Amino acid sequence: MLSIKNVSKKYSNNFTALSNFNLELERGIIGLLGANGAGKSTLMKMIATVSKPSEGVITWNGKNIHKDGDELRHDLGYLPQSFGVFPNLTAIEFLKYMAALKGLNMKKAKNRISELIDLLNLSDAANRSIGNYSGGMRQRIGIAQALLNDPKILIVDEPTVGLDPNERMNFRNLINSLAKDKIIMLSTHIVSDVEASAEKIVLMNKGKLICFCRNEELLNSLEGTVWECIVRENELKEIKEKYITGNIIRRNEGMAVRVISEAKPLANAVAIQPTLEDAYIYYTSGKRGEKLE
Repeated sequence: MLSIKNVSKKYSNNFTALSNFNLELERGIIGLLGANGAGKSTLMKMIATVSKPSEGVITWNGKNIHKDGDELRHDLGYLPQSFGVFPNLTAIEFLKYMAALKGLNMKKAKNRISELIDLLNLSDAANRSIGNYSGGMRQRIGIAQALLNDPKILIVDEPTVGLDPNERMNFRNLINSLAKDKIIMLSTHIVSDVEASAEKIVLMNKGKLICFCRNEELLNSLEGTVWECIVRENELKEIKEKYITGNIIRRNEGMAVRVISEAKPLANAVAIQPTLEDAYIYYTSGKRGEKLE
């Protein structure tokens, strides 16, 4: 079990990136969802032992990872948001280099690299320079290096930024196929990635934990509060100032606005089913942003 207890991260300029954070994680895909600056990358860097908490403790199987981290590092795979490669190396050369950095047995590493090249559909490009790869192929190489040691914890930070829809779908399918016996932490601000993959969601806002729950629990918390209203274009500003709003679509009869409100916002408002995007907007909105009890 990965346990995060009372963890805070403060910087010298008195900025608090993470505040009194508590989580206990077991196998499966956990989606970290929050806007840029919510603290997702800060949390992941601390779990990956790249950074230390200012307060609190993170343990893996009961051991403090920042004091006795050898076991965690052996069990960890990490794909950071900014993943650099050596463009002149081939995929195989790069993965051999990363295996050496991880201290893996090279004979076993060669077999593992062959497995990963096949798993990630890189066989046709394995001997090409990485500098010629597409964004999606580079992400696959990033995942391959994170999987070299067959980790029990896999951390991937904003993995689908810059990928086209097909590449994003392929990445999500890959992550889903790996989740059987691993803790996979998927950090993103792209709601559809979490909706398609995560079994549980860690919703974050301004360094604080809003909720850790299943998708359906989050949706149930908004039951009866999401509406579609038809308004004139000149009424949009007032609606957006008064209510939490989501998608706005132009229709023949006017502007269809998705509104989140506990009370019926307008006479023509029609109740509709909440989505994960609605929950994300609601709980991270400056007009709300409270912890979900």
